[in-house]
Amino acid sequence: MKQQSLEFLHISTLLAFILIPLGGLTTDIYIPSLPAMARELGVNMKAVQLTLILFMISSGASQLFIGSILDSYGRYRINIAALIIFSLASLTIASVPNIYVIYAMRIIQGITVSMVIVGKRAFFIDMFTGEKLKNYTSLFSIVFSTAPIVAPFIGGYLQTHLGWQSNFYLLAALTIIVLCFELKYTGESLQAVRQFQWASIKKVYKMMLGTPDFTLGLVIVGLSYSQLVIFGMVSPFIIEKHYGFSAVVTGYSSLSSGIALMSGGIISKMMLKKPLLSKIIAAVTISFIVVMLMVFFTSKNENIWILLGFSLPLHLLCGFVFNNVYAYCLQRFTQNAGTASGLTGGGIYIISSAMGYGLIHLFDIKTAHSFSYINAIIIVLLSIAIAFFTRIQKGASQVAVDS
Repeated sequence: MKQQSLEFLHISTLLAFILIPLGGLTTDIYIPSLPAMARELGVNMKAVQLTLILFMISSGASQLFIGSILDSYGRYRINIAALIIFSLASLTIASVPNIYVIYAMRIIQGITVSMVIVGKRAFFIDMFTGEKLKNYTSLFSIVFSTAPIVAPFIGGYLQTHLGWQSNFYLLAALTIIVLCFELKYTGESLQAVRQFQWASIKKVYKMMLGTPDFTLGLVIVGLSYSQLVIFGMVSPFIIEKHYGFSAVVTGYSSLSSGIALMSGGIISKMMLKKPLLSKIIAAVTISFIVVMLMVFFTSKNENIWILLGFSLPLHLLCGFVFNNVYAYCLQRFTQNAGTASGLTGGGIYIISSAMGYGLIHLFDIKTAHSFSYINAIIIVLLSIAIAFFTRIQKGASQVAVDS
């Protein structure tokens, strides 16, 4: 750090928490604008949904290796460069309304966001240990869920009064403001730089991905987050086209979804000392019951209240599972914090975007009933992943007892 004072540490910690939701903010703020973008750019629904997918894939893929770069070259300078490039990409999207330019800029945004958030997650492992580290990592998904709460709510009003470009002007302005604070108050948090050696880095990746509980943890958080991704991509078209509401209503719906996600994270933090397995098994069991009820009731009636009435409890439970397993994965390999952070964040985005893109293109999701089947598929896959995770954890516990 530039100055190892308590004040600078507090400010740097606050700025890290501000930047962790940047990925969610970059996707969620223009969700209410998706139908308007399709109309004004002269493209179909799937073309604008691809702007979300390209961002998530580029961010997820780059997070897989950016952690090793951060562990070798430090966090600070890469973070500053990423914030500058991100703000320029946001301004380009707003000023050049061409779908192919937007695709290219979204890929650039995905890569730069991964540089920022992987570094900021690793910052906490650099600077804190023990219970304090556990406390901070348990806050990650709660902080992360502020984006789904605030962003679509703001985006709905921006779309109604200023148009879809205003979302990206706002993203540019916010990152420039944070950049100024970063330049003044933060510095390098990495204490021991590791030499960039591809052979040793490859060995670390192989070791992490070869650890079954860690790999299954990535699958669990990715599947959990995919519920939010798919809801974000299809709900504007269901709410605005099928039900005939405005972009502001889409914003309020996404706001409610974000609150549900955050509530799940808060409940998870309150139950921090409870056994991990019992918590996530109970959550996925309740999720299965809720999604079966959603399939049944949406087959009888179609309206926004039924859509949200079942989606929100699912998102709360998703936030609960996500927060528990996300914190577990981040703390699994403390000696390689940047790499673990990158693999965890990248795994979430790759799995959730692949699930989202795959299911949306396999099924024609235009109603709450068709959307309920997608949720059912995700919950079944999540139940299978948690069953294997539980088996591995119990096996490891038995080995520890026997030894």
